[in-house]
Amino acid sequence: MLAAMSTPALRSSPQATAVSRERGDACPGTLRLHAADDGALARVRIPGGVLTVPQAEALGDAAERLGDGDLHLTSRGNVQLRGLAEACAGELAGLLDAAGLLPSHGHERVRNIVASPLSGLDGRGVLDVRPWLTALDTALCTSEAAQGLSGRFLFALDDGRGDVAGLDADVTVRATADGGAHLGLGAAGTALLVPVEEAARAALVAAETFLEAARESGARVWRIEELDLPADELLDPVGRRLTAEGIRHERRARETGRTDGPSPGALGTGLSVHVPLGRLTVRQWRELTDIADGELRLTPWRGVVLPTQGTPAEESLARLSATGLVTDPDSPWLRVGACIGSPGCAKSRADVRTDAAGALGAIEPHGLPLYWSGCERRCGHPRGDRVDVVAAPGGGYRLSTAVSGQEPRSTSMDDPARLATALAAITS
Repeated sequence: MLAAMSTPALRSSPQATAVSRERGDACPGTLRLHAADDGALARVRIPGGVLTVPQAEALGDAAERLGDGDLHLTSRGNVQLRGLAEACAGELAGLLDAAGLLPSHGHERVRNIVASPLSGLDGRGVLDVRPWLTALDTALCTSEAAQGLSGRFLFALDDGRGDVAGLDADVTVRATADGGAHLGLGAAGTALLVPVEEAARAALVAAETFLEAARESGARVWRIEELDLPADELLDPVGRRLTAEGIRHERRARETGRTDGPSPGALGTGLSVHVPLGRLTVRQWRELTDIADGELRLTPWRGVVLPTQGTPAEESLARLSATGLVTDPDSPWLRVGACIGSPGCAKSRADVRTDAAGALGAIEPHGLPLYWSGCERRCGHPRGDRVDVVAAPGGGYRLSTAVSGQEPRSTSMDDPARLATALAAITS
């Protein structure tokens, strides 16, 4: 276990935006269920989105027997089970424990790790991040200090292609072409170059240093961006901790190249599908587990990557397409997202998922992605440029552009059938 070490007092900066949470972190897990309008909700952390086929089968059984019959993918490659009865909490925990999905009850909500889903499958990354993923998850689950992380703190392991490096994680480790790894914090413009074999341990050291900085600040914060200290300055105490742990490091300019997540279709020795609005029926889930060769990889873009051997990709993609999963890289579903909406959420003003599906034909091939929300909280909304479609009080929707470097443009829409007209008013 990495022991927590004291660091010199950190000075605040007028450039930082401090946040102090008034309440504790209520982020749901599998041992702490969340009460929703459609029943209790469990969020099962899946580090790197990687599930063995038996683990996936156990999740499918849980959704069918204990929940609403669907598996809901999150923007971190995790799985939510909805429609649960409060009385089933013990049974659910036992089922997941038996499947190896709860290696540490004290850490189950902090195992938030995204990883390049095509790593080792398509030959494009600098290295396969699987050893990092295994090492970081093990280190997290054996660190007493790490239990203090919030359920929102995020690690990203990027194989060098720049896909998960763009997800605004708190701690990002990115493989470099020269055989090293960049350790980046939040939106810091610089990184620490560390040896590849020490990358996972360095990531945990960074997280533990954040916890120490948060304690010294006296504020209750959940993410690195909430500290009253710029992420670039937090690299200094991280570096001192790395030195104390015997991990070599040096400052470097952080790599900024980005790529998108996997498109649907055949990709190297695997294939990729997109899940409309992140909702999988048990039938779709079982088709995925039947085709998968040993494991499934859930992506932060609400998709699934399947390593495959032997079966022709075209045949497998046809089977998955027949269940309603997206296998066409030009599908408009790739650019539409939504919160759970009504009736699952009491705060939602509309059944946004039904409205989003009904307006799918208005989505143009190369326009901005749309995210439908039942209220101004916009739960689960993606990072990056988009159009926010927010249900308005009294009915209808308010559309607003969110484009980096541009002033927002807004308009109202009284009926989802008028989506094309509303989009033209703010994007043309």
